[in-house]
Amino acid sequence: MKYIFLLTCILVSNNTFSQEAKIQKEKWHWNNKTQDSNAGYAQAVKVDNVIYISGVVTNNITPEGITSVYNNLKAVLANYGATFDNVVKENLYTTDIEAMKKYNDVRKKFYNNDFPAATWVQVQRLYMQDSKLEVELVAHLPK
Repeated sequence: MKYIFLLTCILVSNNTFSQEAKIQKEKWHWNNKTQDSNAGYAQAVKVDNVIYISGVVTNNITPEGITSVYNNLKAVLANYGATFDNVVKENLYTTDIEAMKKYNDVRKKFYNNDFPAATWVQVQRLYMQDSKLEVELVAHLPK
């Protein structure tokens, strides 16, 4: 009985300490800010060796618009010393999935045939009213 009580105390104290520890977040936002206070987000958050990149948008689902989105994502990745080789997950939201499918070759060039897990979703509209495409990424850095 004494051992069960002691084991319970150890487990409770370990759980208490693990809940008190906060994760370390390294945030990045355009123009060297750490977050956008108007909308309330950071463009990217790095935790350990994982980078979570908020959506980058364009108003045009054209080769130029898609290239602009992926060049901006490339810039966010580069801030952490990463490239599209580090991307493991892509979420793509668009108001016109058929147009995105039509110009998918533009997107594919950025991945050099090393494609991540991906989800594409057509939506009625995005946060910014004129936006037609938004892409967010998750990337892993080597440990």
